[in-house]
Amino acid sequence: MDNQVQSFAVANLRRRPEVVETGGFVAGFMPGTDSPYLNYATPLPGAEPTGRDVASLTALFQERGLLPRLEFAPQAAPAVEPALRAAGFGTEAVHEYLVCTPGTLVLPTTAGSPRVETPATDEEFGQLDAALSEAFGGLFGSSKEGAERLRNTERNGGAVRFVREPGTGVLGGASCSAPAEGTAELSGVGTRPAFRGRGVAAAVTAAVAEAMFGRGAGSVWLEYSGEGSRRVYERAGFRPQGTRLYLSLPPTPEQAELL
Repeated sequence: MDNQVQSFAVANLRRRPEVVETGGFVAGFMPGTDSPYLNYATPLPGAEPTGRDVASLTALFQERGLLPRLEFAPQAAPAVEPALRAAGFGTEAVHEYLVCTPGTLVLPTTAGSPRVETPATDEEFGQLDAALSEAFGGLFGSSKEGAERLRNTERNGGAVRFVREPGTGVLGGASCSAPAEGTAELSGVGTRPAFRGRGVAAAVTAAVAEAMFGRGAGSVWLEYSGEGSRRVYERAGFRPQGTRLYLSLPPTPEQAELL
């Protein structure tokens, strides 16, 4: 599964508005934002980069004023991590990923399960973006660009789902990228703090996975942020399969003064 997840990561980055490939790496950039979560690189499966390759990749980010950063499944390219660490890259995080298949998917069966909907209007995409911003504690701000990214996900073959309540608005939602390499990444699952514990995350997770299986994906994978969310995903049929590594290059003192 590591190779498939890594192949997906490559294909997904190639969908970015600006893509540069160099020395066994694919770098994807999102114009208009310096967010490290939207501007990063990933290696090709089996890549064996040299020090010069890593330096060239680093320069792509630095010349744009961006943090050099990578996300990848290390077992799919074992030579990459040592090369990056030799160049000074450090660990941001190590995340376990979970995988769901049509055979393991578990849909909510209780009569009181939240009603899941697909956003269609500018207002609905905007409200969902705002709800997800609140769900993630303001890690990213609600914006027209964020709402448009959600719309483009749905428009371009992915899936976006949400739960709302009359008089309260959108409680939470989730999105999943369009399939590539036989799989798809489910991300951005979030519920506003005041409405957690009501089955929103489980409902949208199962609905998005079901939608992607209906579009031909053989599996859907995701990363989780804590044991509580892991239990939610496991109840929906997601199972542990591997890890993903996040590495970045801290700025030098001279570079930090310019930031």
